Amino acid sequence: MMLLRCVDAKEAELILQEVHGGTFETHMNGHSMARKILRAGYFWMIMENDCCKHVRKCQKCQIYADNINVSPTALNVLSVPWPFSMLGIDVIGAIKPKASNEHRFILVAIDYFTKWVEAASYANVTRKIVAKFIRKVDLQIWNS
Repeated sequence: MMLLRCVDAKEAELILQEVHGGTFETHMNGHSMARKILRAGYFWMIMENDCCKHVRKCQKCQIYADNINVSPTALNVLSVPWPFSMLGIDVIGAIKPKASNEHRFILVAIDYFTKWVEAASYANVTRKIVAKFIRKVDLQIWNS
């Protein structure tokens, strides 16, 4: 471990102000600030306690801190949506060069709840082919 410079109370206050709200204004919490001061090579006996007190007195930290101002309560049970109740469907293509089976388009369906993905390739995409794909996906999903 490297040698640390012991400082008095007056110098410690200057170090606290510079590290917490100085050049970079990091406004870190007390424990992180104490570790940073140690890494910088300074030490005093009640350093961590002083850092925590300094952060509690900082006006900006008190205003902008992520405080949870709600008292703890019991968790509420939420109703789970039906899996596969909403699908996202997309067409990818025309793909060049064609696949070995002359297919140029890919139909993809994804369930928003489970993230289940189904995909199939086709030579052409028509209304009839899309309807057939949706029926096939629907059967595969519900039978799995």
